[in-house]
Amino acid sequence: MEACQSTFQLLNEVIFRIPLDFIREGWGFDIRWYAMAYIAGLLLGWRYMLALAKRPRLWVPAEGKPKGAPFDIEDVDDLLLWATFGVIGGGRLGYVLFYQTDAIWERPLWIVTGIVEGGMSFHGGLIGVGLALWLTARARKLDLWRIADAAAVVAPIGLFFGRLANFINGELWGRAANVPWAMRFENDPLCALRHPSQLYEAALEGVLIFVVINLATWKYRALARPGLNTGLFLVVYGLSRAVLETVREPDSHMPDALQGYVTMGMLLSIPMIFAGAWLIHRALKAAPAPAPTKIIDAK
Repeated sequence: MEACQSTFQLLNEVIFRIPLDFIREGWGFDIRWYAMAYIAGLLLGWRYMLALAKRPRLWVPAEGKPKGAPFDIEDVDDLLLWATFGVIGGGRLGYVLFYQTDAIWERPLWIVTGIVEGGMSFHGGLIGVGLALWLTARARKLDLWRIADAAAVVAPIGLFFGRLANFINGELWGRAANVPWAMRFENDPLCALRHPSQLYEAALEGVLIFVVINLATWKYRALARPGLNTGLFLVVYGLSRAVLETVREPDSHMPDALQGYVTMGMLLSIPMIFAGAWLIHRALKAAPAPAPTKIIDAK
């Protein structure tokens, strides 16, 4: 069957190739958009967390006197390393466990080797990053909710770039649609006009969450209430994802009675919403936290 011609042929998933052996042709590795999206999200998030650490006033109530941020540069550097492993390892394992369970028994090596083909789960990556936050907080004696709140501020950056990479790679497309902006994707066996749901997700999971949490952080001093930003992230993402699942292509592995109505993304987002609502209630009910004690160089 002739390959489907994508609506957009301007970008390829491979940006360029780095040769490792100029004598034996074909040796080298490809730099892909997906990899660049992860790198951009991690590095920009790292830089933004450093900026938050240099703003002690954000971490105390309006009437409080700033003494310093609850973590320093070394803490953020350590978190970057653990978060990288958490995003990649958790994202991949989550994809296999949530969407490709048969691969565990039928092709276990593909779990690792197939990562170059794509296949990452946000919810798995979230669990991986949560574990990275816990390990960093425990190893460096930090307040878990404070460092998680800072991570919630920067996480939408990675989500935005990741969804753009999904769009460029022509994966995770939407349901068939007749809207004026519907498009075809090269890997779609039906070659149907579809919702560009990856762009919808970039707008809601990336831009919307970034605006909401940063508004809470910079205008309403949300970082002075441990757990509030984390709760906001979980609730807004969970609601956004549940809504967006109605325009994404349904999961083929769901039971026939549920296909088209309930998706794995919806099921995984429900506990996020409840956990986030509990964190928001807990943070707003408690008195604003006192000024943190860790001091860093603000230069």
